[in-house]
Amino acid sequence: MKKIVLILFVILFSSNMMSQKEDKDAQRERIKALKVAFFTQELNLNDKLAEKFWPIYNEYETKRRELHKREHIEFENIECINEAKANDLLDEFLTVESEEYKIKKQLFRELKQIISAKDIIKLHKLEDEFHKKLIKEYRSKRDRKDSSE
Repeated sequence: MKKIVLILFVILFSSNMMSQKEDKDAQRERIKALKVAFFTQELNLNDKLAEKFWPIYNEYETKRRELHKREHIEFENIECINEAKANDLLDEFLTVESEEYKIKKQLFRELKQIISAKDIIKLHKLEDEFHKKLIKEYRSKRDRKDSSE
C-alpha cells in the first residue's frame, strides 16, 4: 500500500508540478491532495476517522499558514531598517512562534479525542517526511531541468 502512495506521489509531482506556468493555487491543491493521500494511508484512516481528522487538521494548517505569512516579511535591504523596526520584527517573530506552539497544542488536544497519542506522534513524523519528499522531488526536478538546458 505504501508503494501505491509513493507511485501516486511521483506521478502527480512529475506532471509539471513545479512548472512556472502553473498557478500557485493549483500547485497548493496538488500538494494538499498528495498530503491527504499520504497521511490517510500512513495513519490508516478509515472513512469515519478521516471524516473527523481532516477538518481538525485543515483548520490547524490554515492557522499555521496565516502565522507564517506574518513571519515571512520581505525586505529589499535589511541594512536599511532601523533598530526600533528590527526590535518590532523580533517581537513579532516571537509572538508568531508562541502562537504556533498554541495551535499545535490545540491540534494535539483535539486529535487525542479521535486518534491515539502514538498516531499523533506518527503524524508529527509524517509531516517532516512529507516535507522532505517535496523538497527532494523539487530538487530532483530542478536538477533534471538544469541538466537538460
